[in-house]
Amino acid sequence: MSILSIQSAVVAGHVGNSASALFLQRLGFPVWPVNTVMFSNHPAHGSHTGRVTPAGEIRTLIDGLDERGLLARCTAVISGYLGDPETGPVVLDAVRRVTARNPDAVYLCDPVIGDKGQAYVADGIADFFSTTGIAAADIITPNAFEAETLTGMAVRTAADALTAADHLHARGPRIVVITGIETDDGIASICAADGAAWRVTYPALDAPGYGAGDLFAGLLLGRLLRRADPKAALEYAAAATHTAVELAAATGSADLPLIEEQDAILDPKTIRPANQLR
Repeated sequence: MSILSIQSAVVAGHVGNSASALFLQRLGFPVWPVNTVMFSNHPAHGSHTGRVTPAGEIRTLIDGLDERGLLARCTAVISGYLGDPETGPVVLDAVRRVTARNPDAVYLCDPVIGDKGQAYVADGIADFFSTTGIAAADIITPNAFEAETLTGMAVRTAADALTAADHLHARGPRIVVITGIETDDGIASICAADGAAWRVTYPALDAPGYGAGDLFAGLLLGRLLRRADPKAALEYAAAATHTAVELAAATGSADLPLIEEQDAILDPKTIRPANQLR
């Protein structure tokens, strides 16, 4: 029941593996983190140090797991921020190796491209997701801007998001979740799966919430692996992520208080029911 997590990492703060690994572990899953970058902090703070991990180095780490026979024990692969477009094919090769040894394993692809109208990844990464990354995934979790980038469709409303989700679903993923949809009554997330769709909405908060999308993807995957249905997984992941951002807003922090408040995040006081859209 191990999870291979190929995402970014920071020394201070919580994004990528630094955000999701702890909570997947708290949900009972051994996590094998492979860091696509190692930065001192989130680049949005204004400056950072560190480096992008070369794709060949990532491949070598996965080779090492494979040589030990460990990939057969892997129940899921999750990927997020890539850092380098050459890392994309390495991730897909890892997925192929895992599913060859465990056909029941699933792949959650969080196609990290940007947010709020701005892309912040290297050239070629969005193309990788559009051409092959999305098609290989069982579950995808783009935000509204990423859904727009991947489909060429405007995603301004929940109805727009549902149309975009159907377009993405047709490319291969079984479950499509689009987050960060700005509506009149807050920030909505929609989930489309197995012909049904649901929407859950929480109040907008005045906090950057760096790493919130990574936290959401990890929590969603963890619940799905624990046999929650997509609606219940959406409800839980949205509630726990909102709790994390709310706690950050209360302290004026740009980074999520994932260590200090991990119990409160794992057991949110309020879980809003998702409305069925179809």
